[in-house]
Amino acid sequence: QLQASGGGLVQTGGSLRLSCAASGRSLSHYIVGWFRQAPGEAREFVGAITRSGDSVSYAHSVKGRFTISRDNANNAAYLQMDSLKPEDTAIYYCAADGSARTVLRNRRRDYADWGQGTQVTVSS
Repeated sequence: QLQASGGGLVQTGGSLRLSCAASGRSLSHYIVGWFRQAPGEAREFVGAITRSGDSVSYAHSVKGRFTISRDNANNAAYLQMDSLKPEDTAIYYCAADGSARTVLRNRRRDYADWGQGTQVTVSS
């Protein structure tokens, strides 16, 4: 089971760090993806990180502002969000890809396991 946490209300230009905790499994066996869904919008890819953490992929809209990392020893992954904008407001989800893939994917259907999301609101 996955659980995203760390969301909240922040002003434009602020920062938040989201955490993705796994229970009942070793997260080191999974590619971890981050997605977000704004009201009335489709869920969109934010970024993903390989099992070892040696490679990360980001959506163009967050590249240079967001950083994904992981700590396999603590069974967790993180999404550091800096220079936040009002358009970053969304529910943020972490997801796990337990397939044999080694290439990072940006499609929802490539991630079989999803956690409860956490709300991020950026005020202008």
